[in-house]
Amino acid sequence: TVGSLVDRGVLSPECKRIFRLGKDADPSGEGSVLPLYRHQVEAIEAAASGDNYVLTTGTGSGKSLSYIIPIVDRVLREGSGGRIKAIVVYPMNALANSQEEELSKFLCAGYPDGKGPVTFKKYTGQEKDTERQAIIADPPDILLTNYVMLEYILTRNDERPLVARAQGLHFLVLDELHTYRGRQGADVALLCRRARDACAAEAAQCIGTSATLAGEGTLDEQRTEVAEVASRLFGSQVRPGRVIGETLQRVTELPEVSAEFVSRLREAVTDPPDYGPGDYEAFVADPLVRWVESTVGLAEVDGRLVRAEPRTLRGDDGIAAELAECTSTSQEDAAEALRAILIAGSRVLEPSTGRPIFAFKLHQFVSRGSSVYATVEPEDDRVVTLTEQQYAPGDRSKRLYPLAFCRDGGQDYYVVERISDEEGDRLVPRDLGDIDDEDGHRKVGFLYASTTDPWPDDPAGELERVPSDWVEEDRHGNPALRRDMVKLLPQSLWVTPDGHVYPRHQDGAMRAWFVPAPFRFCLWSGASYAPNMRSDIMKMSTLGFEGRSTATTMLTLLVLRFLEAHGRDVPRKLLNFTDNRQDAALQAGHFNDFVQVSLLRAALYRAAAGAGEIALDYTTLAGEVQKALALPMTEYAQNPDASYGAKDDIDRGLREVLAYRLYVDLRAGWRVTAPNLEQAGLLKVDYAYLDELCANETDWAGCHEALVSAKPAVRAEVVRAVLDHLRRDLVVKVDQLDPPTTTRCSTVPTRPSSPRGRSTRWSATSSSAARWCSCGPGSGPTSPTGSACRSGAS
Repeated sequence: TVGSLVDRGVLSPECKRIFRLGKDADPSGEGSVLPLYRHQVEAIEAAASGDNYVLTTGTGSGKSLSYIIPIVDRVLREGSGGRIKAIVVYPMNALANSQEEELSKFLCAGYPDGKGPVTFKKYTGQEKDTERQAIIADPPDILLTNYVMLEYILTRNDERPLVARAQGLHFLVLDELHTYRGRQGADVALLCRRARDACAAEAAQCIGTSATLAGEGTLDEQRTEVAEVASRLFGSQVRPGRVIGETLQRVTELPEVSAEFVSRLREAVTDPPDYGPGDYEAFVADPLVRWVESTVGLAEVDGRLVRAEPRTLRGDDGIAAELAECTSTSQEDAAEALRAILIAGSRVLEPSTGRPIFAFKLHQFVSRGSSVYATVEPEDDRVVTLTEQQYAPGDRSKRLYPLAFCRDGGQDYYVVERISDEEGDRLVPRDLGDIDDEDGHRKVGFLYASTTDPWPDDPAGELERVPSDWVEEDRHGNPALRRDMVKLLPQSLWVTPDGHVYPRHQDGAMRAWFVPAPFRFCLWSGASYAPNMRSDIMKMSTLGFEGRSTATTMLTLLVLRFLEAHGRDVPRKLLNFTDNRQDAALQAGHFNDFVQVSLLRAALYRAAAGAGEIALDYTTLAGEVQKALALPMTEYAQNPDASYGAKDDIDRGLREVLAYRLYVDLRAGWRVTAPNLEQAGLLKVDYAYLDELCANETDWAGCHEALVSAKPAVRAEVVRAVLDHLRRDLVVKVDQLDPPTTTRCSTVPTRPSSPRGRSTRWSATSSSAARWCSCGPGSGPTSPTGSACRSGAS
């Protein structure tokens, strides 16, 4: 414990008061004794010797205390204030923020007014200007920062006083050493050298930590490799003997190699007992617990205990299979017993430390979905698989091709490239994103193969299924295919299961149609796309296309919903890490946007379902969605206590925002991986009095002959299709989609120059509700000069 190190004279007496557990929660501020791991004691002793050292222990093993305790001890011996004694550099601000909270528990809790004998401050760029100035004026004993801010401290004139107050620096700490590699590692290595030089701290102790920094080979070889990396980073030698790893000890006794032990182990598998937090003695004596610790938890290498390699629960090489074989039980029983004993081990506490016996971690790797692969054969005969391979299982005469699906109708197409070589004319698989090269040598496209709805052979049948803008009138006034579109028609061919292509019928071949990329229209649904849409990913999808941000958001949402469903008796967190800051910012924005869109769509669906046959129209849409959302005013109002007219104004503003978002969300195709409610078939949008309009022959007099002679049902179908197309492109006349118009007041076009010398323009903004003129600070249509505003605003 810290107390025993104080008694030995390794630490100063005040450390016994500072480093205690639970001081912030204890009304007396005393807390309980802080036990230390062996690697923490070795680090404290290394610091006392003046050597540089590196901690390579696991996550949650108290690496931070391994350098914080020596730093605090040094400050206590020298006295607080005067200058910066230690700079701790973190790769991320989140780690610095977390460390600041931990330091507060030790250095502030239990002292009058929370002011302990050692000062510390965070200087990461997130602080307000007043906070930064206060730190520069009165630097703390311990400065928590990141490598970018340390660079600024060394280069910006405003921060030069910090460098002056860090002369003779005692400690330079790099947390998470493994993050500094490649070019960034070189930058940080040079930064360490410049920092020590600027602070006249050649003798400063350099300390590094990393849970994942390790090398190959024996323990000595690993320490040597880590020491070399750390020495290059710091520019100061780290000896292999000062690379401090973890020391493990058994909780249970070694399993016995006897028939009696196996028999008891079988009983524990078939009928596992239920353990509570206080059942320590019974738990560690359980044969299954002893087997799990020796098989899953620990391994012996060169006569020392190390963490065992992670293993899967299921599978032929899984833990459950090994336990089932050892006990002659089923894998299912073995898996259930392992789950039960691991969960019990996370509840049973070790009496002296109060820590769980099994602090296990489960890792789940979720890979992207694969494509669907199929052979080119009739629908009832073709081989369909989710496993990527060249040929059908057990039959190399049948080639597999990935399938893509039209986003509009779901029709499947083989994603292929047509090539000609010494093997003949044949089809090979390709990626959906592939396009023709500039020389046009590649023939990439899609293969349409349908026995239930084949592409017609006659020109008249083709005209009925191609997009309408492909058709024109010939010189006789008859519909005909445009000449420039002939080359884009589906090309008839015969394909054998091995992928060879023939222009005419062949035995064993299937009739199919080759559609050149980019995909221009769906041969089944008729959905067409503009020629300038080159990317097929916006038009077609595979099972493997989900978008990484969307996949991460969905997994996160599922975990949160699981935690919510299982109560909140224990505080729960979900940490979502990404590769870099840009991805973290993107993921945070994606998740916020996803939640907002999901809430809005859920409220729209609930409002529409609640309206029943009456349905919602544009006058009631926003109000009913607002009711379905049932948001408290604290969620959307700056003044949640507003009442009467002020509350009405706030609610009116919310309805305007909701209406805008609802209309924009109905635009087709703008969310590729999250189609709106209408695209998903959960919402139907129709038009009031459309059937009555189409049935009134008077209203159609003088129109095109095709409309005049058409039956009302046909007219309604045509008009509905046109209106749907316009609406899905947001050609909608509603106030919420009208941009505000701005006109300048003609009375005072330009005000006198502002104090900074810039001219300030004042304008009148008009909207459908009211038009306001900002040409004067007073009420009414009077400008500052006393003349009336001639913009017509009020």
